[in-house]
Amino acid sequence: MRSRGRALLIVLIVLLLLGFAGVVIGLLLVGRGKSIPGETILELDLTQPIAEYVPGDVFTRSLIDHRLDLREVVRALEEAAQDDGVVALLARLGSVPMGLAQIQEIRTAIEAFSTSGKKTVAYADTFGEWGPGNGSYYLATAFDEIYLQPSGDIGLTGLLYQTSFLRGTLEKLGIEPRMDHRSEYKNAMNSLTETEYTEPHEEAMQVLVDSQFEQISAGVTSGRGLGIERAVDLFDRGPYLGQEAVDAGLVDGLAYRDEVYQKLRDEFGEEGPFVGLSTYAGGVELLGKGETVALIYGVGAVMRGESDYDPFTGDQVMGSETVSKAFRDAVDDPRVKAILFRVDSPGGSYVASDSIWRETVRAREAGKPVVVSMGNIAGSGGYFVAMAADAIIAQPGTITGSIGVYGGKLLNRNLWDKLGISFDDVATSANSRMWSSLDDYTEQGFERFQDSLDRIYDDFTAKVAEGRDLPLETVREIAKGRIWTGAMAKELGLVDEVGGYPAAMAKIREALDLDEDAGIRFKIFPRAKSAFEFFVDRFPGAGSTSPEGIDEALRVTRALTRALRTAGLLEPHYGPLSMPANAAVLLDELPASVLARR
Repeated sequence: MRSRGRALLIVLIVLLLLGFAGVVIGLLLVGRGKSIPGETILELDLTQPIAEYVPGDVFTRSLIDHRLDLREVVRALEEAAQDDGVVALLARLGSVPMGLAQIQEIRTAIEAFSTSGKKTVAYADTFGEWGPGNGSYYLATAFDEIYLQPSGDIGLTGLLYQTSFLRGTLEKLGIEPRMDHRSEYKNAMNSLTETEYTEPHEEAMQVLVDSQFEQISAGVTSGRGLGIERAVDLFDRGPYLGQEAVDAGLVDGLAYRDEVYQKLRDEFGEEGPFVGLSTYAGGVELLGKGETVALIYGVGAVMRGESDYDPFTGDQVMGSETVSKAFRDAVDDPRVKAILFRVDSPGGSYVASDSIWRETVRAREAGKPVVVSMGNIAGSGGYFVAMAADAIIAQPGTITGSIGVYGGKLLNRNLWDKLGISFDDVATSANSRMWSSLDDYTEQGFERFQDSLDRIYDDFTAKVAEGRDLPLETVREIAKGRIWTGAMAKELGLVDEVGGYPAAMAKIREALDLDEDAGIRFKIFPRAKSAFEFFVDRFPGAGSTSPEGIDEALRVTRALTRALRTAGLLEPHYGPLSMPANAAVLLDELPASVLARR
């Protein structure tokens, strides 16, 4: 009994110490940021993931090494562009684990920094080693100069979507998909019900990848001053090996890391300090100053209940309870004049999406404008939660739309029969077995299933028509479960403008009748949890000595150990020249759902 209590106490102490360390380090960073000397060259590592959003509790923040999230990176670059003490930006690229819209957000911020008259330089050991480098090189072309390690390559080979189909595997296992959808372009279930692309599925994917390729190729050719007419030829001739990249005008020279740093020292002086952007951001007011605007994040799969974030995997859930309460709190706060809703979600629960949609409507009815800024993806439920906003902003490469619905079940009685496992049951009603994976729908049950699909699709399209002020017939034509890039969605009326945070802030100023350069102060909802609140949430049985409470404590302790090993505080079990656990880390790490690998 006492040992269990001591275990819980130790975990609590670890959490508190990590939180305290985070606060102390944060204060130190602030102090360093405010004392940045003149002639500073900022450093930015773009080989590491940049989170769309990281919850503000001190425990989570302490585990991510004080990395900036996407909005903070953009804000810090905006501030640096106006800072006379900053003369240049040096970024390391290579493998960029970002989606296309996130790349475009960073790319725009770098171009704005360069427009201020300050130099931007990118270097990489390689843009794809035996793999694609499309996304990382596209990001690099926002910089004034690009340098490549002599042994490096540029994997500029074009985009490829590949979809796996499991229908044949399910047949071998004796599993039968019993599913349906609204409408023909709603292809999420196709990997279970088909063995190859249907005609609408292939059409939608080809149009999507063509739109993204057009954006990337235009950015590459204009960024390097090559002319758009060379775009197709450039990608057809890739990849480029070392000197070939220089000869093609894709990079400015071959140089190792130390040689790139020396070039900047030669230009700006040996005494000019190199300072990390996160360190610099410690002295920047990242939330801004001026009229108060609520910033609410809707990141991850939409689900009923509370939002969740796994600091060890980065997986997030947009919980309807959490996000809905955030909207209510923002509406009730008299200082909040408007709401910026940042959405990055592939969708999920219809009921949860509808709950959040209702709060966006109520916020507008309360006189508080709602502006949505979309990240990498805002599809299906991710579009549902956004469609009632006063304005919707998406990046050209944002995947959005997917106004449709699908559902059903996988019948697996034959699989259990093959394994020699049998079932029996008792029931009370005609449709008691409707949700069972052992039995097919009854005729009545299947009719009710179809009625449910119709109801959701009718509600979805009607609310799109109302929110976007479009004729229902038009919405029905562009819906059908089809996904679009942000650029295409703008032409269809599903979004109002292409752009990122700056464009969203401009819309907010317009809604509040503010000057175009008026300051905005963001207030994040919901507020950050304290270390104690985090502990209580994670240990609901902390006051008892139940086995469940101990198991939870051990689970989090193991997670802490993994985090400490990742942070380098514990020795990892890696041998020299060992293969990575997942060979995919050698590829251009754009999510396959956004930019497929080649």
